[in-house]
Amino acid sequence: MAKLVTGLFKTKVAAEAAVDALIKRGYTRDDISVLMSDATKNKEFAIQTGTHAADGAGIGGAIGGTVGAVLAAIAAVGTAITLPGIGIVIAGPIVAALAGAGAGGTAGGLIGALVGAGIPEHRAKVYDAGLRSGGILIGVESKSDGEAGQLEKLLDELGGEYVRQE
Repeated sequence: MAKLVTGLFKTKVAAEAAVDALIKRGYTRDDISVLMSDATKNKEFAIQTGTHAADGAGIGGAIGGTVGAVLAAIAAVGTAITLPGIGIVIAGPIVAALAGAGAGGTAGGLIGALVGAGIPEHRAKVYDAGLRSGGILIGVESKSDGEAGQLEKLLDELGGEYVRQE
């Protein structure tokens, strides 16, 4: 059974390394979820605004490297949503899970949305604080239980904090 593996990264560089490692394991940008504050997106990805980073075709040249381009593309794609009133940008497959949490999830802010997506409340609170202080939350749905453990170890080794599988 697949499990959601999440980890909080304090820097854009660390988050990019995590996304790169996930892609090398066979995951695509459509498998990877990214959450960050609006302020972090505007600060860290301001250069990409107005480029064609999310087009797919020009990903490498848009910002000088595939790794950064993939993270920027995930953050910029049309599936990205911003939770109203709390300034959190969410992109990737977790958008559907958060939408499934319903209005109660967004009404309860990010913590309610994360809990609705299956993340325990105590961890959701830690992630909320980390995102508000500029962190980037990376999540990926493992392909199997065994893979979940490997992904958890990988994200931890790449500097992820509070890395867990649900």
